[in-house]
Amino acid sequence: MPRSDTTTIPHALHEAVSPRSLLVVGVLILVTAAVLFAMGRTPICNCGYVKLWHGTVNSAENSQHIADWYTFSHIIHGFAFYGLYVLLRRAKSGVLTLGAGLIGAVLLESAWEIAENTPVIIERYRAATVSLGYNGDSIINSVFDIAAMILGFVLARRLPVLLTVALVLIMEIGVGWIIRDNLTLNVLMLVWPLDWVLAWQAGRG
Repeated sequence: MPRSDTTTIPHALHEAVSPRSLLVVGVLILVTAAVLFAMGRTPICNCGYVKLWHGTVNSAENSQHIADWYTFSHIIHGFAFYGLYVLLRRAKSGVLTLGAGLIGAVLLESAWEIAENTPVIIERYRAATVSLGYNGDSIINSVFDIAAMILGFVLARRLPVLLTVALVLIMEIGVGWIIRDNLTLNVLMLVWPLDWVLAWQAGRG
């Protein structure tokens, strides 16, 4: 029987994702990579090599390798998507399967990866955020961003709610402190740019 204590998100804690759902997830990731390639995104960094971690935000290699400071934002996406899945499952009286929830999460994340690599969003990043030199992601970076979201989705399923919230705060505050950017600031500056935030992010204020 699924656990129903108040310290965890109770739904589907012991439910397994079906092989068919995992196959759909794999196909979605491959389709996303193919769409990005058709859009002209490069498979790997133009530097010619792949790094596991790239920690310099203001560089041409940011968002070009497997992981960087923005990977934490995608893990938080997974937390949020799992929470959305739980709300929808409750609304549907448990009809929505865990596999369907994961597929939906991958669809949302894949849609964002495609959208953020369109000229409109790239130009928005360059004009309204501290990412003045942003030119989009490499395909390998986008694929691992989706993988980071899946990791967040899985962690949210397993961890107590309070620990999940604590991890969000640690990641947002920690990353914000280190690079003066995080998921919250990224969304804020895309939707409602503030000059004083931009100045602080650029180290001018």
